[in-house]
Amino acid sequence: MQLYYHLLYSDLILPERHRFPIQKYKLLKTEIENLGVSAIHFQEPKKVTKSQLSLCHNQTYINNFLNGTLSNKAIKKMGFTYSNELVERTLLSVGASIQSSEHALKHGFSANLSGGYHHSHSDFGSGFCIFNDLAIAAAHLINTEQADTVLIFDCDVHQGDGTAQITQNHNHNHNHNQIITCSIHCEQNFPRNKQESTYDFALPAKTADDEYLATLKQALDFCVRIHNPDIILYNAGADIYTKDELGLFNISLNGVYERDLFVLNFCKQHQIPLMCALGGGYQRNLSSLINVHKQLFKAAIDL
Repeated sequence: MQLYYHLLYSDLILPERHRFPIQKYKLLKTEIENLGVSAIHFQEPKKVTKSQLSLCHNQTYINNFLNGTLSNKAIKKMGFTYSNELVERTLLSVGASIQSSEHALKHGFSANLSGGYHHSHSDFGSGFCIFNDLAIAAAHLINTEQADTVLIFDCDVHQGDGTAQITQNHNHNHNHNQIITCSIHCEQNFPRNKQESTYDFALPAKTADDEYLATLKQALDFCVRIHNPDIILYNAGADIYTKDELGLFNISLNGVYERDLFVLNFCKQHQIPLMCALGGGYQRNLSSLINVHKQLFKAAIDL
């Protein structure tokens, strides 16, 4: 089981009380190691290239981010203070999602201990997402003819608005209609202005386990039956959990485990390669947050 991780994932210096739990990656890696499973292997990613970024992003935006010439407004919308570490970290974590996807295609399963940057649009970053790693990974697999159809299955509590915008962006010079996007999210949550994914399942605030899992199963089954994807890129957001401070759903810890187990088992049964990205999770209590993210890896080990 190959997992992609880099020390820089948790290495940003953020202001005191910043909303983003930057330490979670390092802590999660330790927790996974403590599970003591010898089949788990950590791989250090290589940086995404500029040409890979340009599969989904506007050249001016890419250059402004890399050269440090973004406007203050653009940096504020992104959610992180600008620094060289941020640039390095971003290039590595997007690279990890590409490499993890390629590994999954060959070996059936892989995960990036970061990623799921689904609020990133073609020409701006938003909500802690700078470049849209799953859209880029999907476009890269199609562009290099490693895959014909890619399903991005987004189970973060927030809608994958950037992913939707990038993949329906028909004026773009790339053909993104082979990328199918499915977002299962909270209707009342960020972003206020939703975009149009291929399929959107907007559930009301306070949705609990049974309704959520029923929707999940129908959505995944439908997407696979209709589109027969060569690989699924799964955004396993931990922010559906009931105690998440930015979540609004009432999903139990077991509900999160059941979600992850269903997706993993479905892909295993149907022999569809699966790449997982960590997605969002916002609890100030880090050990509780790590425990929610850990359900994905517990499910993978149990399978």
